[in-house]
Amino acid sequence: MKVDLNKVNKSYTKGKNDSLHVLEDIDFSIKEGEFVSLLGPSGCGKSTILKLIAGLSHPTSGDLKVNGTPVEGPGTDRVVVFQEGGLFPWMTVLENVTYGLKIKKMKRVEAEEKAMEGLRMVHLANFTNAYPHELSGGMKQRVAIARALVMDPDVLLMDEPFAALDEQTRLILHQELQDIWQKTGKTILFITHNIREALTLSDRVLLMSTRPGTIKQTFNVQASRPRNPSDSIIVDLEKRVMAELEEEMNKVLKEEFGDDYRYKTDSVRDRDNSDMGSHI
Repeated sequence: MKVDLNKVNKSYTKGKNDSLHVLEDIDFSIKEGEFVSLLGPSGCGKSTILKLIAGLSHPTSGDLKVNGTPVEGPGTDRVVVFQEGGLFPWMTVLENVTYGLKIKKMKRVEAEEKAMEGLRMVHLANFTNAYPHELSGGMKQRVAIARALVMDPDVLLMDEPFAALDEQTRLILHQELQDIWQKTGKTILFITHNIREALTLSDRVLLMSTRPGTIKQTFNVQASRPRNPSDSIIVDLEKRVMAELEEEMNKVLKEEFGDDYRYKTDSVRDRDNSDMGSHI
């Protein structure tokens, strides 16, 4: 397995005598070349799992391995694309994409050639001399994806990379990401609040429970590619995932607002993108 989590727990200390239990007995594996999404209510620990795999945080207990080796810290075999692309505003597009390669001591000519390959893959080869403030939100995220890809990671970790984008741009990037994944064969873990996004992109969707987060259910997406969100398989799965996720959302809202509050499921089902808890 490319990524393997076994009985992973994570707690944070709160004061002298209190702690916050975020993850409980997380068990899942990701095969090489597989596209897996984590979906769940806000605060369930999705991003915490990504940070653990990235080596930006450490489990309280349990085993976490990438390529059969325990994760002890960050590494170039794992690269993260965050919701905000994190581009350096004083650098051009080309300089941003070559930055990591230069840190690896790659020669400038080779680094720029590799960067151009990445930019062509995300259709930004004509914007090498542009600065981030001259780009749209979608273009910035494409640069961030190119910057990650040129590092040739074994695992690409994506933390809600399209959440801040408008729906039209998001749909375009869904198609581009699918194309990139099929061309490169990268192993991808994708964090999202959006049900349809998860089902459109993924081989498997792992649904998490409320905190402390566990893997509540796994949904295998067997629709053909390229994916069409209106495919009957996607639509049927969306209803099933929504039903399970509503149950978890009710738990969250009951905890916050008391026993007399019940989530209005009809209003949720009317939302076109099935985006549960986004931007919370």
